[in-house]
Amino acid sequence: MDEYKMKKKILLYTVHLILFAGCSFSHDSHAANLSDMDKCMLGLMQTAGDEMTMRHARDICRRQLADSVKTKPAASDQTDAEKQKAVAKRLGADKSNVLKPFSLMAHKPNYVLLGTYNAGGYDPTLYRLQYNDPSIEFKDHEVQFQISIKSPLALGLFKNTADLYFAYTNLSFWQFYNKNISSPFRETNHEPEVWFQFAPEWAFMGFKNPMNSFGIVHQSNGQGGVLSRSWNRLYANFVIERDNLALCLKPWYRIKEKDEDDDNPDITDYLGHGELRAAYKLNQHTFSLMLRNNLESGFKRGAVEAGWSFPLWRYKYLKGYIQYFSGYGESMIDYNRYVNRIGIGILLSDFL
Repeated sequence: MDEYKMKKKILLYTVHLILFAGCSFSHDSHAANLSDMDKCMLGLMQTAGDEMTMRHARDICRRQLADSVKTKPAASDQTDAEKQKAVAKRLGADKSNVLKPFSLMAHKPNYVLLGTYNAGGYDPTLYRLQYNDPSIEFKDHEVQFQISIKSPLALGLFKNTADLYFAYTNLSFWQFYNKNISSPFRETNHEPEVWFQFAPEWAFMGFKNPMNSFGIVHQSNGQGGVLSRSWNRLYANFVIERDNLALCLKPWYRIKEKDEDDDNPDITDYLGHGELRAAYKLNQHTFSLMLRNNLESGFKRGAVEAGWSFPLWRYKYLKGYIQYFSGYGESMIDYNRYVNRIGIGILLSDFL
């Protein structure tokens, strides 16, 4: 086919496309299919011989497009595949960053609750004793935030079956709205820890076990005198998942201290010997639940923490966050005091 005939055929077909597109402009789905057809037809017009007709070319392109659609996974299949990777996605994100020098990764959720309210209020008695100031009063609403980061110390240990990690978590309770006493930090908990992390990939009854860890953790509030609180624990953490559901069972053993050094000898009566966490991801929403010491204490000294993170419009770097806590052990200073608190704010890193 000479160059003049080829250009003429392309020109005629292009005019045909423009006229047809003008009639179909309001139908987005048709326009999307037409775009694939256009590419196929124009390609055939440039390479076909004189015997190729428009009808013949259209039939060929329709068959090619139909075959390509058959080979694509269905939308529902893609969604199911994504649902099966709730924990795997989080672990995958860690693996992509773990080998980068000077990398810090999120450990526990990082968040800022811009406003919290404790229905029972906070007791200032110990602070009055510590600072010899009977005028100290706390408001029942404040700001709460958590910063939690981790970094690898060694990778590929024990014949490439385990990694060694270090993490630090800071949980702060800030009397930001209490201008009468210059908005102090009412309580700050420091929690450094070191652990070995394994990836057994066990599977049973539809559940998978993507990660287990064994470590040691210290937690204290960095205070002295009557405000001092601290303890050390050995712990294990077993993670199982199924689709978008993740369950974490974390038993621990408190390392005993000398009686004269122990500021809170009865802390296990309130915080028990372990906790259970669950997280479920639904689209861009994550629902979490923590249960601690409820059965062990006969539901007298337990704790429940429920959280809901949700998207903030189309902004992908932050999520909205609502957290509710009821029970004992919200903080070190209040380990033996009942707290009934709800807060709302923003989340920087999620469970899943």
